[in-house]
Amino acid sequence: MDLEFLKRLALAITEQFGESSEVVVHDISGDDTEHTIAVIENGHVSHRQAGGGASRVVLEAIQRKHDKTLTDELGYLTKTRDGRILKSSTVYLRDSEGVIEGVLSINYDITEMLMAERAIASVLHHNSEPSVPERIPQNVNDLLDDLIEQSVANVGKPVAMMTKEDKIAAIQFLYQAGAFLVTKSGDKVSKYFGISKYTLYSYIDAKKD
Repeated sequence: MDLEFLKRLALAITEQFGESSEVVVHDISGDDTEHTIAVIENGHVSHRQAGGGASRVVLEAIQRKHDKTLTDELGYLTKTRDGRILKSSTVYLRDSEGVIEGVLSINYDITEMLMAERAIASVLHHNSEPSVPERIPQNVNDLLDDLIEQSVANVGKPVAMMTKEDKIAAIQFLYQAGAFLVTKSGDKVSKYFGISKYTLYSYIDAKKD
């Protein structure tokens, strides 16, 4: 992965599209989830800086770096901690053998555009269901919290009402999302779902082919 070229590319994109645009390059040639950001331009957009940790798509890329079927994610919505909405695209950077070694992400702050759109829609009496943006975590602990919350939402019931099968489904979602790449995630997930570490590992293995 040519970081010098990617630095130039990141700068060119942000110079072209201005201060509302951000470009981030994650180096995932190793397995460190806490310090993946190698290049960032206009980090004020998502309040991150070089040396920061993985996002959800980056964690998935680490989990599936040898998967050649993993495709780029383009034009989806994300959300910063302070509530600003970004339009985001993610491109996977692969080596000569097709293994993912980096992730290039482009984020554009569309908060003011959405406010203007809503104002126009209210005048025109036009109603539409907005997409729910995904939060951009500030660190891997925030990311793990988000993934746990999403696993519960996918099951559709609180932990206290979950059956064994429900918990297996939630744990399998977390495994597929790469949550267990985060340091000490097993302890946190076990405690959250009220199960032992042994049970956690049995749930992870439960539906593996």
